[in-house]
Amino acid sequence: MADYFILKKEKEYLRDLAKKQLDISRLPVMEARRKNWYDNNGLRGEKPMVVVETGPFREELFPERFCVSEAAVAVENELLSNISSHELVDDDKVVPDFFPVGMRINMRELDADRVIHRAADSKGRNLGYSSEHPIKDLARDFGMLKKSVYNYDAKGTQSHFEFMQDLLGDILKIQLVNNSLLWFMSFTARAVNMMGLETLMYSIMDYPDETRELFDFILEDSFEYMDWQEQNGLLALDNGNIRAGAGSYGFTDELPSEDYKKTGRITTRDIWGNMNSQESVGLSPSMYEEFVFPIFRKAAERFGLVYYGCCEPVHEIWETCVSKLKNLRKVSISPWCNEELMGEALRGGNVIYSRKPSPNFLGVGSFDEEAFRKHIERTLKAGKGCHMEIIFRDVYTLTDDFKKAGKAVKIVRELIDRMW
Repeated sequence: MADYFILKKEKEYLRDLAKKQLDISRLPVMEARRKNWYDNNGLRGEKPMVVVETGPFREELFPERFCVSEAAVAVENELLSNISSHELVDDDKVVPDFFPVGMRINMRELDADRVIHRAADSKGRNLGYSSEHPIKDLARDFGMLKKSVYNYDAKGTQSHFEFMQDLLGDILKIQLVNNSLLWFMSFTARAVNMMGLETLMYSIMDYPDETRELFDFILEDSFEYMDWQEQNGLLALDNGNIRAGAGSYGFTDELPSEDYKKTGRITTRDIWGNMNSQESVGLSPSMYEEFVFPIFRKAAERFGLVYYGCCEPVHEIWETCVSKLKNLRKVSISPWCNEELMGEALRGGNVIYSRKPSPNFLGVGSFDEEAFRKHIERTLKAGKGCHMEIIFRDVYTLTDDFKKAGKAVKIVRELIDRMW
């Protein structure tokens, strides 16, 4: 337990924060939001859900820090994130009555060395980076590909769980969660990790057969990783207040599957699959369909429900590809996506219009409320008749105006009440 040493005054402070989070989680509004999420994800919702991801700018929402011990700071971050989001943003996130402890699943991707150089920004955050990629020429270096190596640190996970149980377990439920697959189905990102974007783009033209083999190799490797987690009982259900998609949440009464209810064994068919291919935005729709889509189509078949997309525009590949994904429930409508075209495509259907407004309104300069209103009005008009959620992502700073996020949520709700 040496890694989890905290000061007595930190423990008392954290327990007070946990009690405050528990009180917030029991507010009637949280139960109402929980119901609204189930309705929204079940295609029964009456109004769009609104979420602001506060992680990237949470330092601007937090009061002055109290904790100094490493273990205590991590707990403080989690508790303050939930409390400050409720008090200062008040979006549709449901403040949890539990504290998550992540399973320590370690993976050496494709058993390769990937050197990453990071650079700190003006706030000291290591957001920018560059990579040294193992593969320089796909045809020449293809033979160096190896299967990923992974393991589960059961002892480390148990130690963390016991520490949290001792610290807060009589206040908040301590819940094991598995976040290892949340961004794992970003298959083109995994290819870029190995060779860089430029090399991948050239390889599609210069070495088409090897590129297909590369994607098949990555898919097979991914399936083996999922099989390993299934066989070792590492998967965790995400049908409640757990992230399940690019900023979205997994509340659903459609999961887990009937097989789980009979056997109690969790497979990927009992959980959400979150997948995207931001790196292929430079490909033509036909090249995406030929080289990239086949692996996503096969992967989608493994999951109970699927969320597709992140920042990439999907309108040009919707009809021929993305719409054909099995179990597709949500599709990301990014700032670069044709809102009107996707609204027409999704209207009256069973796929949720998961809109990502431009982050510039919150993250750049002062808050232009008039321009922001027009931006959201366009979204609500485009998505009229669709099942919708509105998720603010990739806002890395509020430019020293911590009230902007809360103002934005109020404006969005006012417009929903007036236009929906």
